[in-house]
Amino acid sequence: MSEANSSADEPERSDNPSDDNVEISETATEAAESAAEDALAAAEARANENWDKYLRAVAELDNVRKRATRDVENARKYGVERLVGELLAVSDSMEAALASGEATDAAALLEGNTATLKLLASVLTKFGVEQIDPAGEPFDPERHEAMTMVPNPDVEPNTVIDVIQKGYALNGRLVRPARVVVASAPPSA
Repeated sequence: MSEANSSADEPERSDNPSDDNVEISETATEAAESAAEDALAAAEARANENWDKYLRAVAELDNVRKRATRDVENARKYGVERLVGELLAVSDSMEAALASGEATDAAALLEGNTATLKLLASVLTKFGVEQIDPAGEPFDPERHEAMTMVPNPDVEPNTVIDVIQKGYALNGRLVRPARVVVASAPPSA
């Protein structure tokens, strides 16, 4: 009885060694398939995670583009808001001068206009606008526009002798050239 029990507990062994190799081979194949499935599942998880990151990055880039476009548009629309606010004081001063023009004598009117002009000049300077008044300076075709040339023996040729209209530059960039009269060499006798 003990022999029968002991043989029932043990699996049947084949006398053929190739049967044992088939069992080991099947077990190894199942382990390899399981490992491959795990690796595939991990690769799919990483791929899904990377796809999600890609979609988020594309959405963020689109938001940045939209925000930049909106900021540029707002800068274009409202970039001069501070300048306009400052110029309103100049406008108010001009309106007050016009309103009191008939009841005021010429000296007071001139004084008020001079103060308004100084206020305007200070606003322009505050915003980086430089006045170009080149009287007595050498002619510079980059910053001046010669309206005429006049012979003048008292000054060097190509010297600005009169300013018809002042020029202006904004932060170093020419906005309007100064219109000037330039001295030419006196005609030879």
